[in-house]
Amino acid sequence: MELVSPGIGLIFWMTLAFGILLFILGKFVWPPIMRALHDREQAIELALHEADKARKEMEELKFSNEQLLREAKEERDGMLRDARKVRENIIESARIKANEEANRIIESATERIHFEKMAAMTELKNQIANLSIEIAEKVLGQELSNPEKDKAIVQKSIGDITLN
Repeated sequence: MELVSPGIGLIFWMTLAFGILLFILGKFVWPPIMRALHDREQAIELALHEADKARKEMEELKFSNEQLLREAKEERDGMLRDARKVRENIIESARIKANEEANRIIESATERIHFEKMAAMTELKNQIANLSIEIAEKVLGQELSNPEKDKAIVQKSIGDITLN
């Protein structure tokens, strides 16, 4: 049972060895370990701080991107409005030109119809004049003393004449 009741010399040497071990550990090992733990703690704090900073920057960038996207949409809408206005102006301009052209064609056709009508009336007058001259020649060529005969000749001539 020697293990259960250690001797005083064993306790002394064990205590002395433990004290020397504590001294060596306290002098040479714990300061670098504590320094490493402290450095690690600072590195973790710095990383957390940088992560917070990066998160804030990402939020700002997200807000900035949303604002840029909103501005781009507004610009696109403005461009579409301008394009619609230009399209409407072009359509209106084409409509006005088409109406002007149609009016010009109608006026030209009206003038042509008027000239054709005038030409037809002139030709009709010429034909009537020619027919009158022919009737007059025939009447003069016949006996001028008999009025009934003259009327019969005029009626016959009028019946013989066909208008074109």
